[in-house]
Amino acid sequence: MNIKTDWVDKYTFISSNEDNQSLIMDAQVDAEDSKKAPTPMEVVLMGLTGCAGIDVKMILTKARQQVRAIHIEASGERADAVPAVYTKIHLHFKVSGQNLDDKQVARAVQLSAEKYCSVSKMLENSVLISHDYSVVKSK
Repeated sequence: MNIKTDWVDKYTFISSNEDNQSLIMDAQVDAEDSKKAPTPMEVVLMGLTGCAGIDVKMILTKARQQVRAIHIEASGERADAVPAVYTKIHLHFKVSGQNLDDKQVARAVQLSAEKYCSVSKMLENSVLISHDYSVVKSK
């Protein structure tokens, strides 16, 4: 896997993968600056939620659960000192669907966290990551 990142303007950078798919990142350094894209630290949380969401969807699909929607909210606490790394991250999964089995959703979230999500496994030795979920049964 290879990524190329180029400076665009002020504090805006664009990263591209080998398939030429791109992601813009930015930072608001001064009060008069306006942020045009997520910061790199926000992208870390986005990567974590995307990875975990893909895992949960795959596990629930294999368990023949009728998933209609998966919504994941991530909140991160950062250190006050530089580097301002994450010290705690919490993920809340809201899974909607028809005839969902609460135990299957719990299992999917747990398996993602403990076994499958590469981003979570990479971060787990440096940050406390917690998870919870809610199930919304739809018609």
